[in-house]
Amino acid sequence: MQRPSGQAPAPLDGPGVGVSDPGELLRGYLDWYREALMRKVSGLDDAQLRAPVGPLGWSPLGLVQHLGWVERRWMRWGFAAEDLVAYPAGGDEAEWSVPADKPTAEVMAAYRAEVSRSNSLAARAGLSDRARLGGRFQTSDQAPALVRILFHLLQEYARHVGQLDVARELIDGVTGE
Repeated sequence: MQRPSGQAPAPLDGPGVGVSDPGELLRGYLDWYREALMRKVSGLDDAQLRAPVGPLGWSPLGLVQHLGWVERRWMRWGFAAEDLVAYPAGGDEAEWSVPADKPTAEVMAAYRAEVSRSNSLAARAGLSDRARLGGRFQTSDQAPALVRILFHLLQEYARHVGQLDVARELIDGVTGE
């Protein structure tokens, strides 16, 4: 698509154009997608956040909850090998479904807490540091470097935030950036 003459190009998403350090770039894009998730659920009322979206079968709030579990599994259980519950009782159904009696604020706070813990763990490690053994990874052959885990998280967010664009358009016609 060609831009009309005299019109400036749209700003780039993610970290600033001056960022060239691979670690800073990776973390910056991951943060950008985390923020995009929050932008895309912003403005939805509680009923819209909780209602499963037509053919997708999940609600926006369920997606936020799922991504909190993803952060937990990959960073705390995976990278840091913390002894914790990595999957909710009830499997995928429970991970994607928010009980009616669970407040929206609680789901959002749990998500933000997992992101904060992930960022703290990543800030204290180098990209080439390998995951500790004993949590998700039992042998050194299984344990990936932090850079691999962060790339996995980035692709999870890119995919799910794109799906949320579709969900949001189905809910109220709002389209993504």
